[in-house]
Amino acid sequence: MTRALYDDLPPRLDFTATVTEVHGQRVQLDATAFYPEGGGQPGDVGRMSWAGGDVAVTATRKDKATGAIWHELEAPMPAVGMPVSGAVDAGTRWRHTQRHSGEHLLAQAFHRVNPVFAVEAVSMTSPECTIDLRGDPGEAHVQAAETLLREVFGRYDLTLDTPVVPEGDLGRYPLRRPTKVRGDVRLVIFQDADGVPFDVSACGGTHVPHAAMAAPVVILRTERIKGGLTRVVFMAGEEASAYLGGVYRDGRALAQTFSVPVERLTERVEGLRAEQRATADALTATRRALARTLLDAAPRVDIGGRSFQRHHVDDPAVLTELLMLVETPDIVATVSPSGRCGIATANPDMDAGALLRTVLAQTGGKGGGKPTLAQGQTAQPEAFLEAVASALSGQ
Repeated sequence: MTRALYDDLPPRLDFTATVTEVHGQRVQLDATAFYPEGGGQPGDVGRMSWAGGDVAVTATRKDKATGAIWHELEAPMPAVGMPVSGAVDAGTRWRHTQRHSGEHLLAQAFHRVNPVFAVEAVSMTSPECTIDLRGDPGEAHVQAAETLLREVFGRYDLTLDTPVVPEGDLGRYPLRRPTKVRGDVRLVIFQDADGVPFDVSACGGTHVPHAAMAAPVVILRTERIKGGLTRVVFMAGEEASAYLGGVYRDGRALAQTFSVPVERLTERVEGLRAEQRATADALTATRRALARTLLDAAPRVDIGGRSFQRHHVDDPAVLTELLMLVETPDIVATVSPSGRCGIATANPDMDAGALLRTVLAQTGGKGGGKPTLAQGQTAQPEAFLEAVASALSGQ
């Protein structure tokens, strides 16, 4: 079993060890400060060097069955028995640490909003981390959890304690959720100056020494996933700060284009949306009026004892409006230069959908609809109306 140095406080990022096994591009050491992937936290990366060699450590994983920790290296490889020096990438470790502490603290915040919001799974493999919660939290619960965390970060100095306790002593600690670990259990506790814990969890991961070092914790969105769970997507620490800074920078630039302060940007956007809706309504009314004019003005011809009216319409939206206005036994066929086409009629002896499918079988395309109105797309818009006339004359 590899002796773990990553639990040491203060954290160890540089160490020396001896190679105990080599398998392909993987190396096992007798001791390591590289944290192996686990508990939703990614494994550490960094460098490994020895006499005559210096390579990148690209991943760190633990064999759960044996407890051995494997380091994936770039070539060349050290030999078994060779002393090596390891250096964990400090920036990557810190980001992983902030994410993991942020996850614990956010999970506890949701638990305090309502204990039914229990964590089912977590992932911290990218800046956008996730916790999957039972209990279906809504937007009000999300805001309450974020508010609680802001208060905790700003008003209390919660410090990290990581005792290793016998399984039989776990009942003395207010664990946020039961643990499956047996034997000696490492706890991660964030507590105030009086020793009152904010969060207690069984965890083998790396964490910040003060809870405020994981701030801010920002919820980006929530989404329903399978199993009736709600996935909460969040960011923590410096990654969250960079994200918020970018959002504010973009918001400030957008606000300047509208000549309003950032705090009035939402008001300005809502005003534009209202204008857009009014313009869309006016455009719809104009299209409907144009469609009515076209329908009333176009000549009708008799084909096989049926009144037939044909239209070339540039705007497919006007085409649809025109078809929806048909309330007479006339058979109205329309087509646009893009190939959008349709047939409508109130004639009980005519099936517009069947007629359209017949015509599209000749001119190429797909479409269908009801006996009174059918629409589709033809590959030969220039031939569509004549094909409709031919189909009518042959019926």
